[in-house]
Amino acid sequence: MNLRLSDLSACFEGVIPSIIATASADGMPNISYLSHVVRVDEEHVALSNQFFAKTAANVRANPKVTLIVVDGFTGDQFLLDIGFVRSVDTGTLFDRIARQLKASSAQVGMSDVMRLRSADIFRVHGIEKVPSPAETGSPATGRAPVSLPALSEAIKVIERQAEADEIIDSLLGGVQRVLGYDHALVLIHDSHRGCLITTGSIGYERSGLGSEIAGSEGLIGAAATSGQTIKVSDMSRVRRFGEAIGLEAERTENATRTVAFPQLSTAMSQIAIPMTAQGTVTGVLFIESAERLAFREEDEAALEILVGQAASALRASEREAAAAELKPAVGMPESVIAGREVRVVHHRFDDSVFVDGTYIVKGVAGTLLRLMLDWHLSDGRTEFTNREMRLAVGSRMPEIKDNLETRLLLLRRRLDEKQAPVRLVRVSRGRVRLKAEGPLILEVTASDETTFERL
Repeated sequence: MNLRLSDLSACFEGVIPSIIATASADGMPNISYLSHVVRVDEEHVALSNQFFAKTAANVRANPKVTLIVVDGFTGDQFLLDIGFVRSVDTGTLFDRIARQLKASSAQVGMSDVMRLRSADIFRVHGIEKVPSPAETGSPATGRAPVSLPALSEAIKVIERQAEADEIIDSLLGGVQRVLGYDHALVLIHDSHRGCLITTGSIGYERSGLGSEIAGSEGLIGAAATSGQTIKVSDMSRVRRFGEAIGLEAERTENATRTVAFPQLSTAMSQIAIPMTAQGTVTGVLFIESAERLAFREEDEAALEILVGQAASALRASEREAAAAELKPAVGMPESVIAGREVRVVHHRFDDSVFVDGTYIVKGVAGTLLRLMLDWHLSDGRTEFTNREMRLAVGSRMPEIKDNLETRLLLLRRRLDEKQAPVRLVRVSRGRVRLKAEGPLILEVTASDETTFERL
């Protein structure tokens, strides 16, 4: 049986380290472990080079090199007879490996240490399966292949949705129904603050709505900045390495203005798929699984199809909401007139909003709530359109034109989740209504000054 590199796809997932064996010019052997081996095509592999000066020197002095790769499903081992071709430190291949290395090493705080020096390309002259005394058999992934009819139906469901919340929920539902993944998040890009904000989630004890990831942090940030799908297939390797070097994750943020990012403590695989519409990354779908090697090539393809449809639907929804007719304002509903006083505090320095002492949200979403409260104070209105909000804040936040719908969605969901005495209700396309359990008191703080406004 003639083996091809494409037959060894499970060997390049990084679950079990590969081994490279070289020898110096005088025959002194040297063996090193490799963090990443990538199949370039049917005749070439690329090896990550971070620290291995001795290996690099041996390769250049003695072209006879042996690589051992291991199938992460079955444990089968393969000997590859390889020959050095060249090293690259720029270009698409180098960037691809560097992104993967940075994303996985960031899990243990080593992104600044585990930097890729070069990607060393080798030609594969022969592949040999290592005889095993035990019968390994076929891999058992525990999941059926992706159903194309189910995938087609999930796409149609997304297509039928008109509102941002329906689109995001349909995407997460499709991930669960079609692929069987139960822990997933949708994060929307906030270019004003340079981060990604959790706007939808399934499977977690705490939803994590409003939690943030820095624009270049870990798998999620790498997927957003590169526009490419990035995954880790065995988190146990990352955790073991982190424990060995004694790293601890600590929260340094002000706890009163942050939402904990949801995590699956038993996660073994993670994947981040960028949501791209017309060449622009607007968000990321992030999925975790307790299984090693959970995300097969066909799963990646199916997820990218679903995500692409959702990204396009969100873009279309944003445009339609922006074009909604600006109708005359309506009066105050009874829910705002009677009842106890409700205190809303807006902090200008980060646009964070607290309702009766409970943190709700910050950034653009906080600005939008303050804006609606100001309008209510000035003319008694309780209904507001996306169009007028976009025009009002556009001069200060030009990027607001791209995802105001999702910012309002985040605000509405956070108010609902916290059972706040102030709520936003969607009235129609591009229009929301403010409701409160009683008279509102707005406090606006900036540095050392505080102003009070009764609504």
